[in-house]
This record gives sequence, structure tokens and C-alpha cells, in this order.
Amino acid sequence: MAETDNAAAVQANPGVVKRTAKKKKKKEKPGSGDFVLTALVFGLTVFGILMIFSASYYTAINNTAIHGEVLSPVTPYTYFVKQLIFALGSGMICILLAAMDYHVLIRFTVPIYVITVILTALTHVPGIGATVNNASRWIDVGPINILPGELVKLSAILLCAWWVTKGDHQNLEFVHCLLPLALMYLPPVVLVYIQPSTTTAATIVLIIVGILFVAGIKMRYVVSVFTAGVLAVLIHMLTSGGGYRSSRISSFLDPFADAQKSGYQVVQGIYALASGGLKGLGLGNSVQKKLYLPDPQNDFVLAIIGEELGYIGLLVLMAVYMVLIWRCVLITLKAPDMLGMLIASGVTIMLALQVLLNIMVVTSLMPPTGVALPFVSYGGTAILLFLSAMGIMINISRQGQHPGNG
Repeated sequence: MAETDNAAAVQANPGVVKRTAKKKKKKEKPGSGDFVLTALVFGLTVFGILMIFSASYYTAINNTAIHGEVLSPVTPYTYFVKQLIFALGSGMICILLAAMDYHVLIRFTVPIYVITVILTALTHVPGIGATVNNASRWIDVGPINILPGELVKLSAILLCAWWVTKGDHQNLEFVHCLLPLALMYLPPVVLVYIQPSTTTAATIVLIIVGILFVAGIKMRYVVSVFTAGVLAVLIHMLTSGGGYRSSRISSFLDPFADAQKSGYQVVQGIYALASGGLKGLGLGNSVQKKLYLPDPQNDFVLAIIGEELGYIGLLVLMAVYMVLIWRCVLITLKAPDMLGMLIASGVTIMLALQVLLNIMVVTSLMPPTGVALPFVSYGGTAILLFLSAMGIMINISRQGQHPGNG
């Protein structure tokens, strides 16, 4: 009887059905995204621009004085202005990716992969790739240098997540899923490794293994890949005589043994951290940035932060990173599907690894290598990578805010 009455009511008021349907449809729209994550990313980016200006002040004056014909007039604002432009451009891409459904983005996985492999290969082409400090990691594009190795990280996340969730690959069988994935990423990893950039190559491998672990890979595969990678690196170093990598390891074991050459940057970074003490020398008052610490705006910007803002400033910065990583973990757990969860887990792993490795390099807990501090170190490719990744994370958080997804 009640059902008959309801049917009659619907027939009498067809507009009620339409309004109800519209409400349901409206509820299916993505949410606004993770506000805390957005605020933290914005704050870190602004802080990074500020610290780059402080750290690069004297280096910018020195470089523009030497290369006045290119960067004239002599100005202390060169790196500051460039990073500001990088951040604004990358911020627009971040907004675009935050609005674009990641299910649409994943359709471009293969083209992104092909482009990153080609760019990585071009770093080894004379006249295109730029060699700095015995490493060919850059491509010169006018006044801008591109680090394709950084872009491979995001490409690895998208390709791995797409491949695992594609068709019958979700069972993570070695022959049908893991072996093809390994063969697909062997070329870019090898190309990055021989630049040389061991840490970047290792980071890419760890990101892929981390995503596969979240997807449910068997531990024996993880151990096998890790063991094979370590053995391959050791064999290469033994057969090639070490060279560039050996000098980096030597400077790590005892940076003060050759404090004027191989250990110079590490030693100057340690001096900066020690000089800052608890409260720091004050913003803009760093001594080591006055042409003692080479390129302080790059990978060693954390040393200048410690010198100017002290251990208290470093602890606050580390707390911000911890909260940001925590928000990324929450987004991963609340992702609406396996694809979103794997992409979010890959971004989270990449972010955590970059922060940890940069701290270890600056504090001489591992051999010095090029690892950017997310959102803070100078570099257009690095800020593009992390703001793009955060744009994707915001989109996943928006999709995860559907009713029933927490």
C-alpha cells in the first residue's frame, strides 16, 4: 500500500524525481581538496623563494659580474627572479592538474614516459647536454637548464600505477607484470645512472618498488631487485675504477681529509650548520653564503637555513615536512580507487625520500650528491616536479572526498 502511494506521489510530482536526481548528481562532484596540504605547499614554496634570495645574494652578484655580457647588469636578484618565474609557471600547472581528473591524466602515461626517456638520452648528446662538475645531467634551453632525471621520477609513478592497474596485471605476476615493467624502466634508470647520478637512479627504483609494495608485491621480489641493483652498482664501480663516485664516497668518509677539494662543499655546509646554533644568525646574515659555500641556493640551501634560522628554524621546517607527508599518507588511504592510491603512494614516497636524502647529504650522513630539498632548493625542474605532483595529490584528495570515501 505504501509503495502504491509513493508511486502515485511520484506520478503527481515528477519534478521531485528530477530535483532528487540533481542533488545526487551534485553530491558526486569532487570536493575542494585537502586544504592543509594546499596551504603547506604554498607556504613552503614562498619560504623557498625567500631563502633562495637570501642564500644566492652574493653568488648572483659574483656570477653576473663574471658573465656580465649575458646577465648584465650586475644584480643580486637573478636567482630570486628566476625561481619566482619558475614557481608561478609551475603553480599554474599545479592548478591545472588539481582540476584535471587523474583518470584523464593517466591516458598520457606512455607519451610522458617516451618524452622523459628521450630527454634523458639527450643529456648525453654533445652540444645539447650540459656537463657541470663531471656530471652530464642537464639540457641547456637558453638561460634555463632542464634536469630530465627529475621528470623521470613522476613518469615512473604514473607508468607503474597505470601498468599495475591495467588489465590482469593486478596479480603482480613476475613474467606478465613485473618483468615488462622492469624492462620499460631499465633504459631511463641506466641513462640517469651513467650521467652519473646514482642517487636519482636509486630514487626512481625505490619509488617503483614502493608502489609495488603498496600494491601487494611479494617481498622476495623486493629483495631480489634490491640485491641485483646493489650488485650491479658495485660491479660497475669495481670495473670502472670508481672515478667520480669514488671521490664522492671518499669525501663522505672523511670530508676534512681533503677539505679544499673533494670535501670542500660538505665542510662548508657543516660550518654553516654549526655557526647557526640554536637561534641562528638571523635572516640574511649567513657568512657561508658569501662565496664560501658553492651554489648555496641549490642542494645545500638547508645549511644556509640552519645558519640563519638556527636549529629551531630547522625543527620547524622538518615539522612542516612531516605534516605534509602525513597529509599525503591520508590522501593515499582515502583514494577512491587502486589507481589513485598507487599514484598517491608514489608521490608520498618520492617526497619523503627527497627530504630525507637532502638532510643526509647536508649533514654528511651520506655521500654528497644532487638531491633538491622539495619546494625550497633552487631549480625550475625541481619546483615543476613537486608542484605538479602536489597538483595530482590535490586532485586525488578531491576525488576521495566523494560521499562514502571518508
